[in-house]
Amino acid sequence: MPDNLGYTWTDTIAGYVESFDADAKTFVLKTSDGRPFSIEIDDTTGAELLRNLGEPYTDGSGHLNDVLVPGRYVIVYGIFYPVGDGLRYTAKHIELLGRGATDYNFEQPNWWSKQIDQLASFYRRAQFGTGSIDYSNYRTELHLGGSKTESHVQETDTISRMVYGMASAYMLTGKDDYLEVAEKGTEHLRNHMRFVDHDNDVTYWYHGVRVDGKTETKLFSSEFSDDYDAIPMYEQIYALAGPIQTFRVTGDPRITDDTEGTLRLFEKFFRDYEQGGYFSHLDPILLSPHHESLQFNASRKNWNSVGDHAPAYLVNLYLATGEERHLDMLERTFDTIAEHFPDYENSPFVNERFMRDWSHDLEHTWQQNRAVVGHNLKIAWNLMRMYSQRPKQSYLELAEKIAKLMPAVGSDQQRGGWYDVVERTLKPGETNYRFAWHDRKAWWQQEQAILAYLILNGSLGDADYLRYAREAESFYNSFFLDHDEGGVYFNVLSTGMPYLLGTERLKGSHSMSMYHSAELCYLAATYTNLLITKQPLELWFKPLPNASRTLRVAPDLLPTGRVRLQEVEIDGKPHEVFDPRAMTVTLPESADRLTVRATLVATD
Repeated sequence: MPDNLGYTWTDTIAGYVESFDADAKTFVLKTSDGRPFSIEIDDTTGAELLRNLGEPYTDGSGHLNDVLVPGRYVIVYGIFYPVGDGLRYTAKHIELLGRGATDYNFEQPNWWSKQIDQLASFYRRAQFGTGSIDYSNYRTELHLGGSKTESHVQETDTISRMVYGMASAYMLTGKDDYLEVAEKGTEHLRNHMRFVDHDNDVTYWYHGVRVDGKTETKLFSSEFSDDYDAIPMYEQIYALAGPIQTFRVTGDPRITDDTEGTLRLFEKFFRDYEQGGYFSHLDPILLSPHHESLQFNASRKNWNSVGDHAPAYLVNLYLATGEERHLDMLERTFDTIAEHFPDYENSPFVNERFMRDWSHDLEHTWQQNRAVVGHNLKIAWNLMRMYSQRPKQSYLELAEKIAKLMPAVGSDQQRGGWYDVVERTLKPGETNYRFAWHDRKAWWQQEQAILAYLILNGSLGDADYLRYAREAESFYNSFFLDHDEGGVYFNVLSTGMPYLLGTERLKGSHSMSMYHSAELCYLAATYTNLLITKQPLELWFKPLPNASRTLRVAPDLLPTGRVRLQEVEIDGKPHEVFDPRAMTVTLPESADRLTVRATLVATD
């Protein structure tokens, strides 16, 4: 194929300014993987300063001569023109990530708390308007602007995910309205989506409820195509995500009861005591993971059934309770991942679907022998969380192996951002891992990259990890924030332009409900402030009168000794009875709810 393709096209280039020639109106940009691009600017080239949700546009077009200095990371959207035997690229829009050459706006101490405030406001308004919070009005599907679709199936997991987001928004902002959404959502899940099986002494969560007027039809088994007519482990896992994050705030003992019943479900019916791990699906009649009715899901294990316990609920359950048995379950989970998921003799990507005996399942429906890029990054992120508590060398080695391999095979090193699903192996003559269906980039996979590289840098100090984190944060904050309608986009094209077709146009769906965007805000604030920029982090809690009198306020599993609790206020007054190192607060007895503000700081 010739270098000059004979036509024009628009494209994005992200990189670091190498040089700028004001007279020639050109500058050289070097991409993340070191490739130089010569870029010209003209009278129509515009520039803007990166802005957060809820912030106004700030024009930088008149300052290009001042800001295009060596070392500055910028994202350029422009046009390739064929010229002679080569190509010329003209910039049309330049995204400036901060005012100074080495500034990144998303490292401001309150960037992520402001973003989660805007996200929570969007979903609160979309689901309930500005009036009272009534979950009978909740819809799984939301249009781009937040209006509701005709579909009226309330899915358990999407409610739980929004509850997680609202509880996290309260923790970062202290706004009672968000906590009310979280608590009423938890109550709605308990009253409408929960089934307590007294015979087996376990708790299940329905897939959802179909609402027709005042009539509710419970949907016990999944309606989703991959899991149809089965009980998938991941739905039970994510049913706990919202309530347990709410439990961290309120200490409501009823949430503990629901959680314990669900954990018994996992241990009695999903766990494989003989060969390790957890099965991915149960037959809804016999509660067997092996029944032939499960078809391609019979006797199977996967990333979701084995690993998703950690980020969805188990880390937060341990943070809230401090119970060693939960840390033991986390350790068992990560031991299983470290033993079975690496497949580096065959691929730079982990294998994530298995038969019962841990042989690889390479023929499973859509996945076949394909990699979900974000799952690799998610493993690295969570291994580093666990490494801070039980520092096994196997956790560190696998996390760093993934971190070093992924940029070259899973990221877009010209435009920025991280891809979705790719083939795990190369065919003869291929040098790039082929996309399964498209080269779009999903919001949740950007989250995994950002959190993985932030905690890797915060824990280990490697400058490359911080560079990868900043590049991912730059792409996400430049392209995924919807400044017109609110919220974040589901998917963008490889160039960063929003992809607004089909279900990927929605702001609420089976796959999207504030969870990943809020989790990103909460943990990016935690890792950035406490491990990288060394700024204080304020968290809010509102324990009930019957909650434990020991409130645990550690924001996440962080490297031992790196963070301490500096200050506590209860109902606006200083409170001195707390343990700075353990990050626990001894609460006074009270007949009323207490409002607790905890300030955490870096120790170094």
